[in-house]
Amino acid sequence: MSAEPGKAAHEHAVLLNAIADGANEYPKPEHVNYTYGTAGFRTLATKLPSVLFRVALLAVLRSKRLEGATIGVMVTASHNPEPDNGVKLVDPSGEMLDPNWENHATALANCPTTESLISTFTTLVTHLRVDLHQPASIVYARDTRPSGPDLIQALEAGFKAFGASVKIVDVGVTTTPILHYVVKATNDKSGSYGKPTVEGYMEKTATAFKTLIGSKGPLAPLYVDCANGVGANALTEITKHIGDIIPIHPINTATTTPGALNSQCGADFVKTKQALPPSVQSAGYLSKPGTRGCSYDGDADRIVYYYLHETKGTFRLLDGDKIAVMVAMFFGDLVAKAKLEGDNKLKVGVVQTAYANGSSTKYLTSRNIPVTCVSTGVKHLHHAAQRYDIGVYFEANGHGTVLFSPQALQTLRDAQPTSPDSANAIKHLLAFSDLINQAVGDAVSDMLLVEAVLAHKGWRASDWDAGYEDLPNRLVKVEVPDRSIFVATDAERKLVHPVGLQAEIDKAMAKVEMGRSFVRPSGTEDCVRVYAEANSQVEAETLAKTVVDLVEQSSQMS
Repeated sequence: MSAEPGKAAHEHAVLLNAIADGANEYPKPEHVNYTYGTAGFRTLATKLPSVLFRVALLAVLRSKRLEGATIGVMVTASHNPEPDNGVKLVDPSGEMLDPNWENHATALANCPTTESLISTFTTLVTHLRVDLHQPASIVYARDTRPSGPDLIQALEAGFKAFGASVKIVDVGVTTTPILHYVVKATNDKSGSYGKPTVEGYMEKTATAFKTLIGSKGPLAPLYVDCANGVGANALTEITKHIGDIIPIHPINTATTTPGALNSQCGADFVKTKQALPPSVQSAGYLSKPGTRGCSYDGDADRIVYYYLHETKGTFRLLDGDKIAVMVAMFFGDLVAKAKLEGDNKLKVGVVQTAYANGSSTKYLTSRNIPVTCVSTGVKHLHHAAQRYDIGVYFEANGHGTVLFSPQALQTLRDAQPTSPDSANAIKHLLAFSDLINQAVGDAVSDMLLVEAVLAHKGWRASDWDAGYEDLPNRLVKVEVPDRSIFVATDAERKLVHPVGLQAEIDKAMAKVEMGRSFVRPSGTEDCVRVYAEANSQVEAETLAKTVVDLVEQSSQMS
């Protein structure tokens, strides 16, 4: 029932006055244009207070539009440098914000005045048919960045404008994937997904891991570079539950040291530099043969593995491609052992982006694992993975997860095993579905996924690495005055603008053996990224340099 007309008008006026007060307290900076991109809003933290206030307004509208379903808000800038920060919304199922609402976020963030903000807000309420008398529910969290508390204060000011109609839960300082988990669990009214708390996440993850490892533990020691970020906190908590199964040695855990976050460490550093973090290198943690390490990023939604070659001592990277290939092949084997026939047979598929190494794609397709290529961005990968019964997606940077469709889970729960092997395979598939954070890429649960697969196969890192050899590659970040002039198509593998640039890139690729290169504007920074791969490292470096030069020339001419 709607409120009485007079009372409703009064409540609406109170709301608009509260929004005006907040907008005056957190005015939009001049000459700044915000875009809700792949990772939400992300820029220098000093430019974000007005955005946080306005994101709060949209989060509440989203929840009210969905009749009180819980919406998540995460304040983080992931792998970006410490002075940056960001904010993104999480939909009720734990997925990214509905793309149709991204434009609404951008519109609110860019309103230049208090009057325009109130006008845009009122228009959105009407356009989206939001009943402001509906309840709303929000859960929010932040990473360890020093700018976090002030930004949370601006966010909370936006929530408070709505008064008692909004229920808010502050999850505190935690990882992005745990916030996604809490949102998904809160909206799962059956209670079967897990308790909607950080501790609920730890309990569910640890229980599944223990089921999968069984009598195979204790496992080999693992060194974990936490990027001096919030993953260090999560790792400490999960270790309380599983430390007797796998000895975990945290590295780079200085979450309160100014400037330490993501500095010379973390998944992005390792993937981009193709080298150990200096802190890991100098300490000699991986010098013992068979020892492996991994790196999280600043908000712990990415992970890459690595080890040192046992005879040469050279650095070997096991990135998102390597994780996807091993996991997909392993799940394919488990599905075969489950002996599910006819309509119950499950299909395993992999989703990649243009950044995936060509050798990984070839390895999968040659073994009859279907591969779909989509544009960069979790939302594209996630939705494509949902088309498979078991969809494996990992970006090369280490962000990824595995999705089990509802039908696949029901099939596994209803399955009648035909042998002890079949029963074990079904049991393990269900345990993996609990271990994996199916809302989003998650460094902690993905780490345990990798460790469980390695334990089942009896592999060391070198065995995992032996499946295929990456084509040598190079990823370069090129700062440009205006990234928007670079427009890509064909899952971001081809440029349509600037006109003529793609033809020049094609010529450069043709000059090197097995050459492949593409250019795409970053979704999070004022730059474009150039990827190149070829038959040798020298050729990959040469191709990358040529394409970088072409990009810089085009940027100067535009």
